[in-house]
Amino acid sequence: MMDPQLLDLARGIISLFLIVDPLGNIPIFIGLTRELGEEDRWRAFKTAVITGFSLLLVFSVAGRWVLELFNITLESFKVAGGALLLVLAFQLLTKNELEEPGSPEESGVVPLGIPLLAGPGAITTTIVSLETIGTPLTIVSVIVVAALTWIILKFINPIYGFLGRTGSLIISKIMAMLIAAIAVQYILEGITEYLGG
Repeated sequence: MMDPQLLDLARGIISLFLIVDPLGNIPIFIGLTRELGEEDRWRAFKTAVITGFSLLLVFSVAGRWVLELFNITLESFKVAGGALLLVLAFQLLTKNELEEPGSPEESGVVPLGIPLLAGPGAITTTIVSLETIGTPLTIVSVIVVAALTWIILKFINPIYGFLGRTGSLIISKIMAMLIAAIAVQYILEGITEYLGG
């Protein structure tokens, strides 16, 4: 039987990794930095990871305070967050191709770090994890996903060469389906807990 804490940690890591989706977003990273040299591109990727995951770490620590400040219950946040993730999943599923937004000069903090890595979905997932598995495990989840994203971006060229645009798109669609399932689970848990309370 698996340790409950390890199970919670695995759940936190997997759900956040699916939302951040560094593999499915590889073509976007490539597109946004296509005019940069290798050194500048890696500098932009490092900035993106540090910026995006620093924001998630802030929410993994202060998320409870944010909920209390606005008098939001966990049940309400789960339903709202689940609905938001569901919309995100449908957008990913119905998109025919991955977007490659504008100029590479804008890479780094925005839009690579925010909102590509630390968007509304990732923030929602972090706060829900904070309330369901606790602060320490949420922080570890954020750090592990940041490390995995760092590794993926470090080896982005060979990974993209292996997957190609089509492979990345397929991964993105599969992850979107899993995100939809997580979103429905959040909504059901929120409603059940509200009715039970």
